[in-house]
Amino acid sequence: FIPNARSDGANKVDAGLYQGLGQVVTAIEEDFGIAIQHAVSLDFDQFANIVNALGGINMSFPDSLYDAESDLNVQAATCVHLDGRQALELVRARHLQYATPDSGPDAAYWPQEAQSDLARILRDHEFLRVLGTQVAKKGLGNPVTDLNLVNSLTSDLTFDQSWSVSNMASLLVTFHSVNINAVPQLTLPVDIVNDPEGPDGDLMYDGYSYGDVEFASSTQDVAAIDHVLGIGPNTDSLTGQPLPAASSVRVSVESGTGIEDQAATTASALQALGYSVVGTGVATPSGDVVQTVVYYGSRSNTVEAAAEKVLSSLSGSAVMAYDPSMVSDGAQVTVLTGSQFSVAAPAVSTPTGSSSPTPGNAIATSLAIATPTSDDEPLASYDPRPCSARATATTPVANPVY
Repeated sequence: FIPNARSDGANKVDAGLYQGLGQVVTAIEEDFGIAIQHAVSLDFDQFANIVNALGGINMSFPDSLYDAESDLNVQAATCVHLDGRQALELVRARHLQYATPDSGPDAAYWPQEAQSDLARILRDHEFLRVLGTQVAKKGLGNPVTDLNLVNSLTSDLTFDQSWSVSNMASLLVTFHSVNINAVPQLTLPVDIVNDPEGPDGDLMYDGYSYGDVEFASSTQDVAAIDHVLGIGPNTDSLTGQPLPAASSVRVSVESGTGIEDQAATTASALQALGYSVVGTGVATPSGDVVQTVVYYGSRSNTVEAAAEKVLSSLSGSAVMAYDPSMVSDGAQVTVLTGSQFSVAAPAVSTPTGSSSPTPGNAIATSLAIATPTSDDEPLASYDPRPCSARATATTPVANPVY
């Protein structure tokens, strides 16, 4: 759940697809500082067609799996050959049930995994590793072979028109020698939210229920993004340039919880880190506000870098967002405080006898926030994985469902 999911405001990130793939790209760039040069999307039929065009995929199933929502239904086997439709059932599965020694024959009553979308991400990462390894065996690195491969798949891809087929093929030449098993595939850490004021723990925001949501977790997210990009913690993730000094960043602070003292306390903590605080205020809460948002008022590299710098000084449920209407008082950045965050303590010790600003700004709330998830969870014991080198693939056999 992020502030710029749609052009009109906060929502779940995938809700941006309502306005097209371009809006999702904009949301990710603005809220997480991840530069995206090109974007590709594919629907369910396109996905199945691509897997079929590549000859299907072989995966080992350590335990029998079932998902009534995605139609996945595969008995345990050393190596199973999946066609495009069956592969789609696997990568879509997020209501997975798995067999145990004492779970009985009826798949409908098997234990349910608890991680839903987060567990699906891990399985999809593993699926892509297997698929990538299979594609590499087709002889990547030969320009003719690569161009033929791209041409055979582009009819089943939706991509921005500035991305040419020849450029796609050149990427294959560039990366053909990469060992896909050595490539980090991380899951962005999140804070899982439970709102006792909403139905079934769903998030209530601005008068609406948004269902099950997860919030960005600033410290862990920044570390994961930096890891993937191969940059240090004091580097602007969009430009690769050093982040500005705190003293060059003009900040205003608005209390998003409606608690007046919170803005002053946060401003004092930011000033202790060297930021120039040019104003404080109190905003009208939009519900059980947990996320702290670092708003910036210009898409210029300088101002976006200022927002990244401020975000790097926060921990807890915090994220960036571009919105000029939220930035005032001559500031470059406005921090709209939530209820689960803190400002980093100053690096230097406080002289004896003087008072120091309180870096912790968490406000008591009934909203339950779990410990941030890990960026690199291992596969569950029952999750599919590569077949052994000598295994012979078989046709999948379905589990009984009465």
